[in-house]
Amino acid sequence: MMKSFVRWTAIGSLVGGALLTSFLGTGLKALALPEDQVVKTLQTVPVFAIADDKGIPLVAVGQDNKKVAGIFISQQDAQNFYQKLQKDQPDVASKVKIQTVSLAQVYKLQNTQKQPDGLMISYVPSPAEVEGAKQVLTASGEEYKGGVPLFVAKAGKEGGYLTINQNNQEIIPFFFEKSVLNEMVERFKKEKPDLASTVKIDVVPLESVIATLQQSNDEALTRIMLVPSEEAIRFARQSAPSTPQPAQNRPTTQPSPKK
Repeated sequence: MMKSFVRWTAIGSLVGGALLTSFLGTGLKALALPEDQVVKTLQTVPVFAIADDKGIPLVAVGQDNKKVAGIFISQQDAQNFYQKLQKDQPDVASKVKIQTVSLAQVYKLQNTQKQPDGLMISYVPSPAEVEGAKQVLTASGEEYKGGVPLFVAKAGKEGGYLTINQNNQEIIPFFFEKSVLNEMVERFKKEKPDLASTVKIDVVPLESVIATLQQSNDEALTRIMLVPSEEAIRFARQSAPSTPQPAQNRPTTQPSPKK
């Protein structure tokens, strides 16, 4: 899976400052990217929408007439929701299907919905990854507060982010799938057992990362890479991408998928 997105550099060749770089420190609060870089960062992440043939997403109308479209991180979760829709409202289901879009497309769609009654995007995380996030956070004395969890590793005395080498640049991978990050961490620990005890996995909500990317202008954030799940990549390869359109002439409304 990873080979299609990044070339892993041998861990041994990165040790000595590059792998345990601290150029981002231990937080993301003060960092951001310009608009074109935000789109570039999000472009390689496939997500899943329930939409019609024109790419117009299925919308739920909630309290105060709020219009919400669910965007699924997991294709299987999107499939489960669609199957329930077929059972409960077959007339609606017949007008829509599961479509693969990039996270950048969703981001651009959301940016067109600035008016008070505009369409809201609700990201639906994978329940399995939410459970993984809860385990990580509980072990650190923290609580899961919602959102789509991203997993990132740190190590060393300064708590620098573990990186990979891509085109001679040190890249910080944020994983949608905890198990894939665990594989990276285990390889690192075998190569550098003296640093094994310093490795720490952090959980950062996707929504917070996207918001951070919008706030200012820091070159360091160009080194962040979002690594999709294996499931998402497999499904995206089999499906032609489509672009969600601004909310108009929407399919019949539907209750929001539960997080």
